[in-house]
Amino acid sequence: MDGFVKALQMSEIIQGRGKIVILNGHEIAVLKSGEKVYALDNSCPHKGGPLGEGVVMGNMVICPWHGWPFDVNNGHCSINPRASVSCYEVKIEGDDIFIKL
Repeated sequence: MDGFVKALQMSEIIQGRGKIVILNGHEIAVLKSGEKVYALDNSCPHKGGPLGEGVVMGNMVICPWHGWPFDVNNGHCSINPRASVSCYEVKIEGDDIFIKL
């Protein structure tokens, strides 16, 4: 899989929560909502809060520090249109989660 890096396993992620991984020097929040897994930059642009420690509600991850919500599909903040985080493509093979950097 060109450009994909193994990040972790599905069994390591709890529904509605995230996990922080470091891949090639990038800190990434890996989040599970329903049957889907998403990957975003871990740092909230507001104050640097760890999005991987936030709660996932539907298609939003809520920053645990100040409550800023980010869409897991595109990284946009719903309360501040100038704020966003990068999103990464995710592939799942069996129990393994791969992220394209």
